Amino acid sequence: MAQLGGTPILIMREGTERTRGRDAMQNNIAAAIVIAEAVRTSLGPRGMDKMLVDQFGDVVITNDGATILKEIDVQHPAAKMMVEVAKTQDSEVGDGTTTSVVLAGELLKRAKKLLEQKIHPTVITEGFRKAADKSIEILDSISIKSGIEDEQGLKNAGMTCMSSKIVSESKEKLAQICMVAIKAIAEKKDDGTWVADIDKVQIQKKEGESIDDTSLIKGIILDKEVVSPGMPKSVSDAKILLLQSAIEIEKTEFDTKLQITSPEQIQQFLDEEERMLRTMVEKIQNSGANVVICQKGIDDMAQHFLSKAGIMVVRRVKKSDIEKLSKATGGTIFTNLDDIVTDKLGWAGLVEERKIMNDSWIFIEGCKDPKSVVILIRGGSELVVDEVERAIHDALCVIRDVVEDQKLVGGGGAPEVETAIQLRKFASTLGGREQLAVEIFADSLDIIPKTLAENAGLDQIDTLMKLRAAHQQGHIFAGHDLDTGDVINDMAKIGVVEPTVVKVQAIKSSTEATSMILRIDDVIASAKSAMPPMPPGGGMPGMGGMGGMGGMGGMPPPGMM
Repeated sequence: MAQLGGTPILIMREGTERTRGRDAMQNNIAAAIVIAEAVRTSLGPRGMDKMLVDQFGDVVITNDGATILKEIDVQHPAAKMMVEVAKTQDSEVGDGTTTSVVLAGELLKRAKKLLEQKIHPTVITEGFRKAADKSIEILDSISIKSGIEDEQGLKNAGMTCMSSKIVSESKEKLAQICMVAIKAIAEKKDDGTWVADIDKVQIQKKEGESIDDTSLIKGIILDKEVVSPGMPKSVSDAKILLLQSAIEIEKTEFDTKLQITSPEQIQQFLDEEERMLRTMVEKIQNSGANVVICQKGIDDMAQHFLSKAGIMVVRRVKKSDIEKLSKATGGTIFTNLDDIVTDKLGWAGLVEERKIMNDSWIFIEGCKDPKSVVILIRGGSELVVDEVERAIHDALCVIRDVVEDQKLVGGGGAPEVETAIQLRKFASTLGGREQLAVEIFADSLDIIPKTLAENAGLDQIDTLMKLRAAHQQGHIFAGHDLDTGDVINDMAKIGVVEPTVVKVQAIKSSTEATSMILRIDDVIASAKSAMPPMPPGGGMPGMGGMGGMGGMGGMPPPGMM
């Protein structure tokens, strides 16, 4: 709405809400802080879980920041930006989602005090940018060299990641499984660096037994069963044919008519079909394959011939599973039976159909050098199995990060305290108001060790003071043992480590989200479009009501026919 010569001029749709200046900033900051507080209690090895119930009554129990924020239905636009921070952290590095959101919330809370001192948001965001750049530089300088050969370092990173999860009691075994899985699928690039695609680690989950019964299969599990009861259910020293085409007679793609004048002609057709199918099966037999994994269908008669030949067959397997099988067994995927080459068949030590709960699955395991593996997750209930899957995903991502980035830092709040101390020294070298922004950035980093202590039932201030004292004495990885409350001078020595790239990404994403929220000084929310009013008697506008003649030929009432 604007005034021109006393006459109101309507610029935006009626009902549009507009919030400007300080009010807009305060609303956005308050919404973002609420999101940060919602996940703060789930940070660290003593963090608590959240139970999330959706509108259909489905329950999720987790302490994974990204999952919590994805499941809750956030409406406020600034709060949605905080959810995006968690999503970015999860997709980039797989861990540190709660850390990034908590850090962004603390940055906004402290920036609010500078705004109240009439410091311009642009000055604050520029100071935050400099502080973030310096923080990344500091983290890089204190990092420990690691990599794919450092098996203990990889395992420790996985164990640290799972310390805060429901699987913490079984973290050693699960971290070992994740480490072996990543080492199996990692590939060396031409420049000497390593890359690990975690999509090559298949996750299969089934409730039953316990978390300790989770296992690594050096091969693949197919959610299928053998096509015919007469086929073998277990094959050792398996030579596996991976086939993309169907083992059946192809139908013509155009309409045809055949005129049959005698029963002998019908028999000739049947005999020819049988001969063609027998020829297909003979080609498979001649290749030496004793297991066939087919992406498409298999004719009943072909199944009979394959069964008589003692060949195990699995059909209608997903394309993605066929590709994983190729990487696991070393076999070539054939699209034509005429192209089969014996030395291009896949190999596995054992192919076996097993009953898991009420389902039959095909286990293909014992592969020599699998570039695709599977982790079979077990647990007491579906909710437990789902949370174990999230924990294993995080651990796989963390170990992958170490393999690819080859850097580790100590955990337990140690890198944040060290970075904050060095940032304060850096701030003193700056002139102008940006110095204040860098200082509050350093103060905001302290929220991580403070939250870890608070969630463990320790005193925040005492914990932070002890940590600062240890760091001032030169212990750059001094952290807190949250079980005993003691300060440990080297968290890396006791195996509490995290990938540097997780900390770096948390600083990047939280700083960028904070800067974006601080720069907003005007929020214009469009009015929600209203549905057209219902006419008397019900029905859509222009349609006849229940008791009268409508404008579009509704049925007249009785007596008017």
